[in-house]
Amino acid sequence: MQTIVIGHRNPDMDSICSAIAYAELKRKLGMDNVVAARAGNTNERIDLVLHKFGVPAPEFMSDVSPKVADVMETQIISVANDSSIYHAMNSIEKKRIRGLPVVDANNRCLGLLSGWKVSQYLFPQRENAPASREILASISDIAHSFDGEFVVGEPKHSQQKLILMVAAMSLASFRERLRSYRPEETIVFVGDREEIQLEAIANKALALVITGGMGLSAKVRSSAKEGGIRLLSSRHDTATTVLLARGAARIDPMIEPQFTSLSPETPLRSARHVVADSSEYVFPILEPDKSLVGILTKSDFIKPIPRLLILVDHNELSQAVKGADELQIIEVLDHHRLANFNTDIPILFWNNPVGSTSTLVALSYDQHGIEIDRPIAGLLMAGLISDTLNLSSPTATPIDAKVLEHLSAIAGVEPAKLAESIFAVGSPLLTLGPDEVILADCKDYSEEGFGFSVSQIEELGFAHFHEKQKNLLNALEAYRSKRGNYFAGLLVTDVNTQNSLLLISAPPEFLETITYPRLAPNLFELNNVVSRKKQLVPYLLDCLHKIHTTLA
Repeated sequence: MQTIVIGHRNPDMDSICSAIAYAELKRKLGMDNVVAARAGNTNERIDLVLHKFGVPAPEFMSDVSPKVADVMETQIISVANDSSIYHAMNSIEKKRIRGLPVVDANNRCLGLLSGWKVSQYLFPQRENAPASREILASISDIAHSFDGEFVVGEPKHSQQKLILMVAAMSLASFRERLRSYRPEETIVFVGDREEIQLEAIANKALALVITGGMGLSAKVRSSAKEGGIRLLSSRHDTATTVLLARGAARIDPMIEPQFTSLSPETPLRSARHVVADSSEYVFPILEPDKSLVGILTKSDFIKPIPRLLILVDHNELSQAVKGADELQIIEVLDHHRLANFNTDIPILFWNNPVGSTSTLVALSYDQHGIEIDRPIAGLLMAGLISDTLNLSSPTATPIDAKVLEHLSAIAGVEPAKLAESIFAVGSPLLTLGPDEVILADCKDYSEEGFGFSVSQIEELGFAHFHEKQKNLLNALEAYRSKRGNYFAGLLVTDVNTQNSLLLISAPPEFLETITYPRLAPNLFELNNVVSRKKQLVPYLLDCLHKIHTTLA
């Protein structure tokens, strides 16, 4: 079982750093197979911090939706296309399923062999019964099917048409019946009836099978050797030996070449629809080159998905990595507003209105009595500084200040110097395209039937904003249209002056509800506003409530 610690889509510094640090804590507490992940790309500031403290970026996971590979059976029992029915039926019995994939020498799937088709062969309709004595097999396969022994003659491995004849009649009737077949294709099954044995040899039958473990006279042995006739011995009685011998036939004619296959990467949700609408019994899982890597049966869909999620820095599924709603979420650590979040079982849910999730992770280490390693302390410092603008944001609390002081002592880094190095690089407006700016730290929300998004970037002044304004607005409008949202906003914050600009794509009636100074049709000046979480989103929700009341 794998446990994934992951932040929101379009992750910021706090999301990345808290995921890494919390995954490390879980490992120190003895949890197996815990990985830190990210649902989006890093940026120059995040990369700077990761490099500074010598920590690799979390694994990129844009989609954690369960896939066929999560539940398919990888201990594959398949049959080669040149296998005998006896071998195939043994495999079906071992796996206890109704059929098996058939593969060639390169493990490419050629089709399916069903137990039903084999049973049709073994137990034909009355009108087809006479033809059941004819099989395509080799004498070696025949001997192997009933564990027979060559008493005279050598095995022959090439396939040919064979006629299985039981000598359960008088000598005269046998002689007449034998002559109605081509002797070079006929295998005679008989017990200790020497006159029948000698007659079969005299008529140049292909082989003679002595059943019941009966002995052979020296005369019969000598005659067979002189006539070049193979003698085989079976410990089983005649009826059993013939039944087993029919299992030596090759499966080639019974392969069903039309079948439904799936890829290991097929989403389980899609596979469920495919399988539900199919009457087939087993579904081969194939790579693009048709090689067989697994099989899926309908019962596999009740297997538990071998992945669990821990969400950090968000608790809204609209902001979570794709597929989060299909996995079991076992923990949430966050410092944002509570959304409409529910689970089937009780979980650890810690939502605390401090300045960053990194603060909560640091407190978690303290609660468990686990020492924080220097690199982890540095990452948590960066997450805390970034989210609180080095404690200058209104979201910062005395707890954040105390935690930052503690982390600074462990990491051996001055908060002011770390903050300066973080905000001095990677201006989003200069290093990213308009679409990337919108997605760099974008959060989607849903309230009172309205969907909306609010993005935020931090800059050292607004010098580069105005030349990018038109393209940024176009990007907001495109994102709003793609998501079907009511509005899409971008908060550009000057970390020096602690002021912001709000660029927003929205219907005219919503723009009219915004009371901040309007600098352009879609641009507003938000002095002393730096927090999306604590200042802007609550204000926009109030504006939405006014619109909702008006429309009602």
